[in-house]
Amino acid sequence: MTAVETQMTYSNSYTIHHEEAYMTQEDDWDRDLLLDPAWEKQQRKTFTAWCNSHLRKAGTQIENIEEDFRNGLKLMLLLEVISGERLPKPDKGKMRFHKIANVNKALDFICSKGVKLVSIGAEEIVDGNGKMTLGMIWTIILRFAIQDISVEETSAKEGLLLWCQRKTAPYRNVNVQNFHISWKDGLALCALIHRHRPDLIDYSKLRKDDPIGNLNTAFEVAEKFLDIPKMLDAEDIVNTPKPDEKAIMTYVSCFYHAFAGAEQAETAANRICKVLAVNQENEKLMEEYEKLASELLEWIRRTIPWLENRVAEQTMRSMQQKLEDFRDYRRIHKPPRVQEKCQLEINFNTLQTKLRLSNRPAFMPSEGKMVSDIANAWKGLEQVEKGYEEWLLTEIRRLERLDHLAEKFKQKCSMHESWTGGKEDLLSQKDYESASLMEIRALMRKHEAFESDLAAHQDRVEQIAAIAQELNELDYHDAATVNARCQGICDQWDNLGTLTQKRRDSLERVEKLWETIDQLYLEFAKRAAPFNNWMDGAMEDLQDMFIVHSIEEIQSLITAHDQFKATLPEADKERMATMGIHNEILKIAQTYGIKLSGINPYTNLSPQDISNKWDAVKHLVPLRDQMLQEEVARQQANIIGPWIQTKMEEISHVSVDIAGSLEEQMNSLKQYEQNIINYKSNIDKLEGDHQLSQESLIFDNKHTNYTMEHVRVGWEQLLTTIARTINEVENQILTRDAKGISQEQLNEFRASFNHFDRKRNGMMDPDDFRACLISMGYDLGEVEFARIMTLVDPNNTGVVTFQAFIDFMTRETAETDTAEQVMASFKILASDKNYITVDELRRELPPEQAEYCISRMTRFIGTDCPTGALDYISFSSALYGESDL
Repeated sequence: MTAVETQMTYSNSYTIHHEEAYMTQEDDWDRDLLLDPAWEKQQRKTFTAWCNSHLRKAGTQIENIEEDFRNGLKLMLLLEVISGERLPKPDKGKMRFHKIANVNKALDFICSKGVKLVSIGAEEIVDGNGKMTLGMIWTIILRFAIQDISVEETSAKEGLLLWCQRKTAPYRNVNVQNFHISWKDGLALCALIHRHRPDLIDYSKLRKDDPIGNLNTAFEVAEKFLDIPKMLDAEDIVNTPKPDEKAIMTYVSCFYHAFAGAEQAETAANRICKVLAVNQENEKLMEEYEKLASELLEWIRRTIPWLENRVAEQTMRSMQQKLEDFRDYRRIHKPPRVQEKCQLEINFNTLQTKLRLSNRPAFMPSEGKMVSDIANAWKGLEQVEKGYEEWLLTEIRRLERLDHLAEKFKQKCSMHESWTGGKEDLLSQKDYESASLMEIRALMRKHEAFESDLAAHQDRVEQIAAIAQELNELDYHDAATVNARCQGICDQWDNLGTLTQKRRDSLERVEKLWETIDQLYLEFAKRAAPFNNWMDGAMEDLQDMFIVHSIEEIQSLITAHDQFKATLPEADKERMATMGIHNEILKIAQTYGIKLSGINPYTNLSPQDISNKWDAVKHLVPLRDQMLQEEVARQQANIIGPWIQTKMEEISHVSVDIAGSLEEQMNSLKQYEQNIINYKSNIDKLEGDHQLSQESLIFDNKHTNYTMEHVRVGWEQLLTTIARTINEVENQILTRDAKGISQEQLNEFRASFNHFDRKRNGMMDPDDFRACLISMGYDLGEVEFARIMTLVDPNNTGVVTFQAFIDFMTRETAETDTAEQVMASFKILASDKNYITVDELRRELPPEQAEYCISRMTRFIGTDCPTGALDYISFSSALYGESDL
């Protein structure tokens, strides 16, 4: 009995359905459409994959859809698998009339299911008519895969389309209106998978502008995890203006059956697992299958390592022996194993048929010994075998080339090493240290000639490296010696380049050294003269006498003096720059051992003259300060009062400024605080002047409107304001960091607060606060506003500070979970039960979180619950420290 004849006995345990109502073949089957090569290619691939997805249940498949159905055997087998019914016994002959008889039996069976076949005859199928064969397969798909689909009182194609629309409706960029262009970008297929198995695809990362990537992702995931074979090519779909509707419908229907039938498949699997008893004859067949499968797999496991061994021999004779051994394997050792594999599949199908006829479960071989496992192992064997002979021939050619390359490498290395001899010692000489300028220039020209010669040899070094690399790529047996010699040449070449550049740098440095010193002398003279004149004028101004009669006059002098002092840093930079030029000359001379004459040929000014005069200017500045301050002391009250008021305004501006970050505001306030503390000496001096006035019985000062009491109160308010403002900013930083507020959010809060802070005092009254909340979208009634006021003004002060405003806004915008929300989530996972099982937790949650819940949940106490049921309600309450709800 042949393998095909044995497979015809296949039948499964599916329940036989009642005969469907008469169904007419779909009217839109237009043979002329098959003339479109793109559509015909898509249908051919899709229909072939669909047929194989069912035929593999019977342990077989088709390769060519026109050829493999010509004898009618696999066509009848396909109908038995998809219908679950037995067809009449096929004719076993190989004559044409036997094939026509078998095809007619298949067509009669299709007609018996209410399908009207239009212009499809057995002779055309037997003759390999591609159009008729595709039309027949489409009729089978329509009857057995699509007709029974029913969604909301719609069926077949409309039902499948409605199902796709329902499932993909929530997904962006997906609008399923048909079974052709709606599927071109691949997002609809990915959406179907994600809707049912969100763990398989991250839909948020998919892009509409990557249709090929989306389609291949869907195909690969469906094939790997959903057992839906790849029936389409992404490039064909994308590059076809209108993909074939029937190919798309066929592929999409597999998703419907895969997802719609998952629960029934699981139930059937559980039911099969309960069947334990098998009869003695079937056990014997199972043992024979296991033995034959073990022997074949063992032979494959032993053979694959031999074929995978790519360790090349170092001699031509050894490699030719390997080639001869491989050819013996192909002629002598493999053919008997091919027969064993065929017999194994026949035995498996026979066993399955007997089990089905005796109402027994399908035989499940031990792990790793399924027909598919053996097919995969055999496929792996053939894949390894496929490239072995080519590798052997490649290795033989490689050995021939290696000898040639090795000789070429040695020749080029010898020539290069001969040229580089003595070059390193020549480049390491320091003959330029004692040379004159003319001699240095001659050495430079000689060095330039050597650099040209060095560049000309660069190609040879690259050729040596390229040959060494090729020897390594070809796995030369003495690659270590080649690499060592190549590395030595490359290292020497790099060293020559380094020494060449170093010698050039040294020659150029020595050549330019004296030119640099002369240029520095000239620059010193150009900068020293104007700076010396500036210092002469400054000393004259600092010693000038003054007579004033009012605070305005002394203030004008102080301003002018402050402006002068503001120029001192810049002047000091100029002095340092001028002195730096002299120091640079000294540094160059000391570094390179040059003896200087000590005389600048461009000026009579020495660095010491500049330093002495600068010291005199610095000595006169504080003397001038003292003279001005003594004059100011007599009218100090007119200065301190406005100064305090100005600082209060500046601090107020800083506290409401949103231009910078909180850290920048803090630094600014800290600087203001330090300036205020430094100003304390002026207050103390004013106190002393006030005491002297009172001791002299002078109680009224007509030159100022400020009393000492006003100054004291203003000073205390200034200290309090700066301390309070710094504390507010510190609290804002704590709030921002603790509650994860961004700087942009904080700036938005500050802008809203400042807009409604009409008095600009850092506080809002209740009416302004209500207006601010309404502007931000709050719907406030009297009761709700009263509740909010108790939060932001718990002490009933009648004002809302910025800190209270921030606390309220961050508390209102924070997102938190509750015990009730967690319980509702667990209830969804438990299918609305008051308990949840361990299997449900492990199926729905990641492993780490599932084990965490299992270890901490208590057992559920109640009736009608399975053993080991867990109480998720008390667990959810415990998470938030609440009692059971």
